[in-house]
Amino acid sequence: MSRKSPQERAGHGGTHGALRSGSRALGRRIVGLAIVAFSLGAAAFVQAQPVSGRFEVRSAYAESVDGVYYVNATVDYTLSEAAIGALKSGVPLTLELEIELNHARRYLPDPTVAVLKQRYQLQWHALTERYVVRNLNSEEQESYASLATAVRRLGQVADLPVIDATLLDPDKRYEIRMRAVLDIRTLSGPLRLLAVFFDDWRLESDWYTWPLRP
Repeated sequence: MSRKSPQERAGHGGTHGALRSGSRALGRRIVGLAIVAFSLGAAAFVQAQPVSGRFEVRSAYAESVDGVYYVNATVDYTLSEAAIGALKSGVPLTLELEIELNHARRYLPDPTVAVLKQRYQLQWHALTERYVVRNLNSEEQESYASLATAVRRLGQVADLPVIDATLLDPDKRYEIRMRAVLDIRTLSGPLRLLAVFFDDWRLESDWYTWPLRP
């Protein structure tokens, strides 16, 4: 009786094993190509958009009411076409107001007395066809029929508490400064990576500074 070779003894099982191994390799290759294609397509989309976005703090002031200082401001949020395209594709955008209260000194660096970050999420709901603005600090939310109305409402900052007046020294000079920023850290992985390299995603205003007198 002749002996069978290892290949003959394996029979169809060896063939099936080879097919499974080949299928896995093919699957990994397809996934890799899909990731590359997505990245290239997203990069082309971002590059195709003109740099048109701009954030600006137009005015701001603080007033004391019942022993607490509140900030009121007007902020102009002009989103770039890349950001608007992502928003309409279902990507939520996070907008952040950064407020700092500093002890103003003539010759030394100004130490920071208080820091406040007011965060909002702007999202398009395709089902209701409305733009939803959610205050991430308080979880309150409102919806609007148009993007223009939503960003205009975002830019109306009213009675935002900053600090208790009793924490300030009446003999010292203070300054408040504020800026508005699009927080790209909250974007999904591939989009966040692209946003780092393209100017139309780097949306932030200059610092707007004014004195605060206790």
